Amino acid sequence: MTVRPFLLLTSAVLSLAQAPALEPDPPTKCGPCDEWNRPLDPFRVYGNTYYVGTAGLTAVLVTSDAGHILLDAGLPQSAPLIDASIRKLGFRTEDIRLIVNSHAHFDHAGGIAALQRVSGATVAASEAGARALRQGAPGPDDPQPNSDRYGPVENVKVIADGEAVRVGPLAVTAHFTPGHTPGAASWTWRSCEGSRCLNVVYVDSLSAVSEDGFRFTASPSLVETFRRSIAVVEQLPCDVLLAPHPFAIALEAKLAAMKKDKRVNPFIDAGACQAFAATQRKALEARLATEKP
Repeated sequence: MTVRPFLLLTSAVLSLAQAPALEPDPPTKCGPCDEWNRPLDPFRVYGNTYYVGTAGLTAVLVTSDAGHILLDAGLPQSAPLIDASIRKLGFRTEDIRLIVNSHAHFDHAGGIAALQRVSGATVAASEAGARALRQGAPGPDDPQPNSDRYGPVENVKVIADGEAVRVGPLAVTAHFTPGHTPGAASWTWRSCEGSRCLNVVYVDSLSAVSEDGFRFTASPSLVETFRRSIAVVEQLPCDVLLAPHPFAIALEAKLAAMKKDKRVNPFIDAGACQAFAATQRKALEARLATEKP
């Protein structure tokens, strides 16, 4: 039987028309927000792992025929851009079955509620991370407790450190890396191209950033927790490193290298996690030194 072109076109139009409309939460206003939220064309990182975030805030889509996993969702006003990027790649936002988060600040969790509403996805987080997501704001034990609020997230599943959460054949594993926030998590999974499978790491921010007056050294246990989180990342199997703020992995330089030679994938770097951990360890110790009387 011959399928007429106009029938294919009609089917595509109907599919687009039936796509649920995404309704973003009110935008967050901050100094760097407009720069962070500049659109960026989505692209394949490796295998079934895609970058669908903005120029300054990472969001990652891991895909399968049984549904997709989304990691992070930028600002509240990033949600429409993430939705558009997912569709531009040929996937459907409503096929997201699971959303996970690096840490529950407005610039990485702000778009989760809107993307959850349009997809019906479950959100998974650590106990502390779930608490912050449900209230749409960090708690008083966060180094930045007055960080801007965002749309509260419903249906948050609390998971354990080291737990793998699954969608069909996909599995992403949580590695709790508290320090930047109490509920912070880094995530690992495998992506394959043909017979070559690589370990992908989405490492949370490990920067000792805080509001004025906060002292990490006021809590020796927090300092040790932060150091332990850096050590966890350093020891992860790691072929491809991604991070919530793309500048942390020199995204612009990597994209330029890919454009120059499409045979090269600069995201593949077996030493990336160790180098990242070493940089963050040095920065943490420098911050702690400034707090000494």
